[in-house]
Amino acid sequence: MTISRFLLLIFGVCLILGLMIWLITSISGLYSQIAWSAHPILANLLLLLIIILLGLLIFAFFYYTGLFKKTGKSRKKRPSNLRVPVDKASATEESLKTIRQQVDHIQDEVARQAIINRTDEISEYISRGNLKVVIFGTGSAGKTSIVNALMGRMVGKVNAPMGTTEVGETYRLQLKGLEREILITDTPGILEAGSAGSERGKLARTLATEADLLVFVVDNDLRQSEYQPLYSLAEIGKRSLLIFNKIDLYTEEDQNIILSRLEERLQAFISPEDIVSVAANPQAVILETGEQFQPEPDIMPLIRRIAKILREEGEDLIADNMLLQSQRLGEEARNLLDTQRRRQANKVVERFQWIGAGVIAVTPLPVVDLLATAAVNAQMVVEIGKIYGCELNLERGRELALSLAKTLASLGVVQGAIKLVATALQFHFGTIVIGKAIQAVTAAYLTRIAGKSFIEYFRQDQDWGDGGITEVVQRQFKLTRKDEFVKSFIQDAIAHVIEPLNLNLSEDEEEEEEDDDDDDEPKQEFNLPVKIQKRSVNPFENDWIDRDYKREDW
Repeated sequence: MTISRFLLLIFGVCLILGLMIWLITSISGLYSQIAWSAHPILANLLLLLIIILLGLLIFAFFYYTGLFKKTGKSRKKRPSNLRVPVDKASATEESLKTIRQQVDHIQDEVARQAIINRTDEISEYISRGNLKVVIFGTGSAGKTSIVNALMGRMVGKVNAPMGTTEVGETYRLQLKGLEREILITDTPGILEAGSAGSERGKLARTLATEADLLVFVVDNDLRQSEYQPLYSLAEIGKRSLLIFNKIDLYTEEDQNIILSRLEERLQAFISPEDIVSVAANPQAVILETGEQFQPEPDIMPLIRRIAKILREEGEDLIADNMLLQSQRLGEEARNLLDTQRRRQANKVVERFQWIGAGVIAVTPLPVVDLLATAAVNAQMVVEIGKIYGCELNLERGRELALSLAKTLASLGVVQGAIKLVATALQFHFGTIVIGKAIQAVTAAYLTRIAGKSFIEYFRQDQDWGDGGITEVVQRQFKLTRKDEFVKSFIQDAIAHVIEPLNLNLSEDEEEEEEDDDDDDEPKQEFNLPVKIQKRSVNPFENDWIDRDYKREDW
């Protein structure tokens, strides 16, 4: 397609050039003839007209080729394997199927069973098809009074100042002309004081997220503390009604002012027709005769609005809610699995960081040997990959480890780690410790940075992210430079590296003293901190990594 467009462009340019030469020759002759036989002004007008027509021709040609090019690009970008769910129900079933596959990998039996139960509940709810209406709001707004009025009978306590509903209570209601049964849930009040009130508020929010239709109750203008939970629920897609209750306590003028404010505050996500005024439990009136009169609840505007929404949108509300619930449950399952994998991967990193320290401690080189630590990291990469379901061979692990080692060196992380470790060890011991200890602890420190970086790599499906490997490494180095971590790390390093090195050094000194006693001739002293042990020069020549050095050795 690209070649054909290129040839078309060349042909068009040649054609235009040929036409231009012909036109110039023809126009020149015509201009001369008209100017000689008629009038020069008429000849000039004709020349201007011909130039305009030629310009339009050129513009039309390039406009066409430009559209052709854009059309080709759009076709190229369109994915061939795009799958659009037939409907929301099938999308929900697909989501539940994915969740069940994820659950098989969760080791926590309690959490696993809880997710299985939730998937069963969602599946059952889809087949049963009841409509969930959740009454939500502060404890004093009159939620229970609204439920009482909707049900036409007393189903809960009223007139208490706060906190009458401590657990979610659900009632059944059948509206005329609606086949599905309606489940009305009265939730605990939000924004109540104390730890118990906070727990009830959490329960209320959980119940609200499960609603097909949310009924948010207020008895005045919205406060900021009420607006935020309502906005959060609308943001995740909850179809909401706002109920202005206790209108019998206000004059008609005050009612209009409050309604105007509510409409203004909520215009972004709740339409004016979904803001309904009611008096669910109007105050008793003292008549002139001295008798007390109890007015009937003014609840019909709410009933009519609920009935209209459920009749017109009921099926979509159920489908939307079930899809939302399955997506939220899928996110919960992914988070559980991610937490489990990170915990396992962190154990692998901790084990290999001390193996890396051991490799450096027995390698007779004056600097940190990045090739040696990269060899250790190769096996670490393979094991972390297995945890995340990625089967890598050792060769691929070596490639990734060497790539990260080069990044560490290029960013100056190696020198920064050496300086950081040396300063921390000197501060702890009050004097400069032996160079081999600094190298070994630095190797452990670098291996930890590498391991944490690889965890992020596998968490993102073997992708370093938009910032690439550089950003991931820099972020991990920044995290490991925090004082709290450095103190804890040095304490572990003393037990895993410093003490074994000191013990090894003491044994070497004793052997040297015995040799001096047996030999009368003085020997040349070598300033080596530890006894040199023979190992393979190139750590990539064999697969010794996960067998030669074990954690219990260091």
